[in-house]
Amino acid sequence: MIPQSVTLRPSSALPFAIALINVPLAWIGAIWGGWMVLLLPVYGYVVSSLLDVLMGMNEENPDPDTPEEGLFWYRLVTLVWFPLQALTVFGLIWYVTRATHLGALEKIVLFYGVGVMAGGTGIVFAHELLHQKNRTERWLGDLLLASVLYSHFRTEHLLVHHVDVGTPRDAVTAKYNEGFHRFFFRVLRECPRSAWEAEKRMLARRKAPVWDRRNPFWRYAALQILMLTLAVLIGGLAGLALFLWQALVAVWQLELTNYVEHYGLTRKYLGNGKFEHVKPHHSWNAAHKATNWLLINLQRHSDHHYKPDRRFPLLQTYGENEAPQLPYGYPIMGSVAMVPPVWRRMMNPRVRKWRAMYYPEITDWAPYKTGRHTA
Repeated sequence: MIPQSVTLRPSSALPFAIALINVPLAWIGAIWGGWMVLLLPVYGYVVSSLLDVLMGMNEENPDPDTPEEGLFWYRLVTLVWFPLQALTVFGLIWYVTRATHLGALEKIVLFYGVGVMAGGTGIVFAHELLHQKNRTERWLGDLLLASVLYSHFRTEHLLVHHVDVGTPRDAVTAKYNEGFHRFFFRVLRECPRSAWEAEKRMLARRKAPVWDRRNPFWRYAALQILMLTLAVLIGGLAGLALFLWQALVAVWQLELTNYVEHYGLTRKYLGNGKFEHVKPHHSWNAAHKATNWLLINLQRHSDHHYKPDRRFPLLQTYGENEAPQLPYGYPIMGSVAMVPPVWRRMMNPRVRKWRAMYYPEITDWAPYKTGRHTA
């Protein structure tokens, strides 16, 4: 297949802007109330999945050598998101805590949808931004993560997950047969600690203590305190509760995605504490067109781990002979993951097929779950 060049026209990046529709949907739900408070989750889960069925797959690959200047309109989609999300979240806190036409249940459901937006769009966009070298983009990523109280994700993702993905050292690689709910609480427990240890090791290499100002955890704490303070100043204790609720939903959304992306996949152990290099077949790939637009090609995750510096419009998709394929896009897969028996029936045969295809010589997979390998 001949790679397709990414064009300079604004219209070429327009499909990836469908995530921006979340903003008016949030305000329509708040202003009208009733069943309209369901618009955000329905759009994120139901509408996007129906569009996948109607539009099918996108298996075209852009030219990975497209110059940076050709990506301006694509980058703009991610650059404008933080101010839009911040105005929406804090604006809704101000509005909802003063609204008399919304009942308690409507407010809870509305901010559940806000959390779906903050996780399904905000953290996905933050993930793209924190991978960039541009300081402005990385700061926007930090602000988005602080707005869901998950700032350590930047360190954990860059210094731990991308290094140790597919190994027992990576908490975010879901183990074979591990249900999502157990995975979720394990990740909440392990990832902040592993992120702190990663920064501690980096500072030690610079001969600096953990309290050095270069430790980003101080920035993480300051930004998160700022977000919490804004929520209280704008909406009081009710505003704080709504802010915490949307943050929890956003983190749950993120970790559902993490669970799906690497479930049961492992890198081959080479001995002496070393594993093989990351390849496209160490992540699940999905070529579904509509949900890749909504998630700015996050479902081309096989290429993201293979080439982490590649911007989202240039990510490549792979066929079944190069990377394992998900049967549906992330919204459906995340919903299925919430029911572990159904998830295992769907995915365990695919993991076993993957093992037989790529590692027929490995007959004992137990060490890849326990982490106890022999040299």
